[in-house]
Amino acid sequence: MSVRHLSFLETGRARPSPQMIDRLGDALQLPLDARNTMLLHAGFAARYAARDWAEAEMVPIRAAVTHMLTVHEPYPAIAIDRLWSVQQMNRVAAVLFGPLGVGVGDSLLDLMMSDHLPPLVENWAEVAHHAAHRLRLESAAQGGVPRLDMAAAHLSAVGKPRREALQPVIPTVLRMGDQRLAMFTTLSQFGTPEDVTLDALRVELYFPADQATRELFEALAAP
Repeated sequence: MSVRHLSFLETGRARPSPQMIDRLGDALQLPLDARNTMLLHAGFAARYAARDWAEAEMVPIRAAVTHMLTVHEPYPAIAIDRLWSVQQMNRVAAVLFGPLGVGVGDSLLDLMMSDHLPPLVENWAEVAHHAAHRLRLESAAQGGVPRLDMAAAHLSAVGKPRREALQPVIPTVLRMGDQRLAMFTTLSQFGTPEDVTLDALRVELYFPADQATRELFEALAAP
């Protein structure tokens, strides 16, 4: 693609083809729903489907996600969509998040913007700062998502934490009653999605950051 052609596309002097939109999407690393939006604005039909999680074609996908969540026990694991709504969770995550009012279908953003969570998180300023950063990155990657931007702005108001020493990873230190849980997370996603739902899906695995949390998770997972 020449600079002149790109300029014509930007100024509306040329109309992009579906193939050109795909090339631009690849170059800009746009998610599939943003590419659909570009196609619609250019007068074409959306190319990428957004299948419902319950559809038959999603059975092997659901099975794969269920497997990941199950084998991660005795530690918590959840699957979330692009708006951080929980699509699936394993048994330990259900026990952990249940008292916080979060189950399948609920949004972690609602929890993080509530008045309920901050008093329970020992290092709330650190957690809020890093969550806001992640939300801004995810919103930018999707061409701007108002819901994510609103949550990022809310969490940014907490203020940047002051730390004298940098740790390898920032744990979330949660206090529930007389129990203290320190945990960190990893995120994974599908490598070759051609569906909007899968493109946005993230599997978040929680790991204990200390021995006491490890033992507590093992106790929660016990039959």
